[in-house]
Amino acid sequence: MADEKFIYDSLQDAESITQFIATLRDGFENGKISLLTNGEEIVLSPKGLLNFSVKAKRKRDGESKLSIKIAWKESRGGAVIPGTSPIRIES
Repeated sequence: MADEKFIYDSLQDAESITQFIATLRDGFENGKISLLTNGEEIVLSPKGLLNFSVKAKRKRDGESKLSIKIAWKESRGGAVIPGTSPIRIES
């Protein structure tokens, strides 16, 4: 199977992004995430162990950035890797 790629960039308010993140959360709970725009679509099936990475940056000029990366291989299984430190996210 050939590689599939989906890219979407936009400027949105915090409420819209909150709704998008909630939909992603539901997709992770259900094991299926469908992304579509302008006739492009990709369906992902997150299951088993997932790599989770969070990066945050605040520059002196006031620009802030939060990057969240979640990756997995469809053939992985299992739960939590022993000895990994949990992350705490507060709002």
